[in-house]
Amino acid sequence: MKTRTIFTFILVLLVGCSSTSNDQEPARQVLVDFFNQLNSAQYGQAATLFNGAYEVLRDYNPEVDPADHAQLWQNGCQINGLQCLHVRTAEFKEQNGDILVFTVEFSNPDGSLFVRGPCCGADETEQPPQSQFEFRVQKSGSDFLVLDLPVYVP
Repeated sequence: MKTRTIFTFILVLLVGCSSTSNDQEPARQVLVDFFNQLNSAQYGQAATLFNGAYEVLRDYNPEVDPADHAQLWQNGCQINGLQCLHVRTAEFKEQNGDILVFTVEFSNPDGSLFVRGPCCGADETEQPPQSQFEFRVQKSGSDFLVLDLPVYVP
């Protein structure tokens, strides 16, 4: 009887935590879809999955209408150095309130693992190569929206 009570208690705890695990897959899928749309030059559709800050893209592209998110994404991916690559892996890391954090790896166009090397005169001891990047996805009602810009390579 005691074992059954413990089992029931554990089951209740797991069910109570299930909303977090239920959010992981739809949030991950939105993250993957966002990058697939950027990679496929579907910038308007990608913009509908983004709820992060546009200031950097606006600063890079002062000649573009700040409200033209599709053009900002196009310039970001084609001119400004954002790496709009396919997601290779996206592993759930943690959830903080309505924000889910994923550790993401990307594939280069040839299928190899994307690795960002040292930047701006630094060497590998000062700035080691990086192949895993964190991205946040926010739950807003029943929707999920990406909060972070793609990886930047100058």
